[in-house]
Amino acid sequence: MRMAERLAGVRLAPYTTIRVGGPARAFAEARSQDELVGIVAEADREGEPVLILGGGSNLVVADEGFDGLVVRVAGTGVEVAADGDRVTVTAEAGEDWDSLVARCVEEGWSGVECLSGVPGLVGSTPIQNVGAYGQDVSQTVTGVRVYDRMTGETADLTAAACGFAYRDSAFKADPGRHVVLSVTYALERGELSGPVAYKELAQRLGVEIGERVPLAEAREAVLALRRGKGMVLDPDDPDTRSAGSFFTNPVLDAAEAADLDRRAPGHPRWDMPDGTVKVPAAWLIENAGFPKGYEKGAVRISTKHTLALTNPTGEAGAADLLALAREVREGVMEKFGVLLVNEPVLVGVTL
Repeated sequence: MRMAERLAGVRLAPYTTIRVGGPARAFAEARSQDELVGIVAEADREGEPVLILGGGSNLVVADEGFDGLVVRVAGTGVEVAADGDRVTVTAEAGEDWDSLVARCVEEGWSGVECLSGVPGLVGSTPIQNVGAYGQDVSQTVTGVRVYDRMTGETADLTAAACGFAYRDSAFKADPGRHVVLSVTYALERGELSGPVAYKELAQRLGVEIGERVPLAEAREAVLALRRGKGMVLDPDDPDTRSAGSFFTNPVLDAAEAADLDRRAPGHPRWDMPDGTVKVPAAWLIENAGFPKGYEKGAVRISTKHTLALTNPTGEAGAADLLALAREVREGVMEKFGVLLVNEPVLVGVTL
């Protein structure tokens, strides 16, 4: 088919990893930056709602679908340039993220190896400030090329302009304004990983925090940990039919942390440099009475990882998923006074 051809009534569930979502009024694929910009610009001129679709790994779409144009990002390509003891890697937004990480490990480019196994496309990584096992992309992103729908212009944003924070960015603060076209990462050249910064990964590798290991070892250890939590996509594992971690780890100010200390003395916590306290959402969920495997109708908490809400048979809808998410959120609030915030993007539904 022609790249910009529009299809009507395409069901969106198969394009998401959690397999929920009704039909799109219109659906088109964009296989180049020019095509992506052209399709979106035309829709904006006509006042048509637009949903940009990447890998669908961090997305929950309403059962009613999307009453507008869904544009699937399908442009691929990677450019590499040497820069002293570093390389700059510029990848098109439609590149598969884990395939890019695998190439970086194979080529001896360090900086993203702990993000192995994260599903989705390159274009989503700066939006979510994708992170895992002590790394996030804000540590390596040097620039993001975007189409600014407000100005109608293409722009190259610096890392500072991206406003990166924990699982957050300026893109999330102004959702829909920017369409990511490509992302540039600066990586170290070498056979060793960055300093291991995550306790669970260090234990798996048998090293101390701060040590470096061969890149391939770091990647395999991360993949093993993620598989054990159902966080590597596998059609034979119903626990991977999810949107990844459904809730972010709450970051509490001093008053909120003190309240939680009173409610749950000795709870796990990470003291942050800015004086806030990060708390593991998984611990809050489990200790509020929602264990792994907890079911509500056709959806359940993963049997491997408390943070993942799953659609094990593929028969659940967004309404089923959100009902479980609300039950968990309300249970945690009632017991611990902590508000859980969803990590996936919600389209046509609210938590």
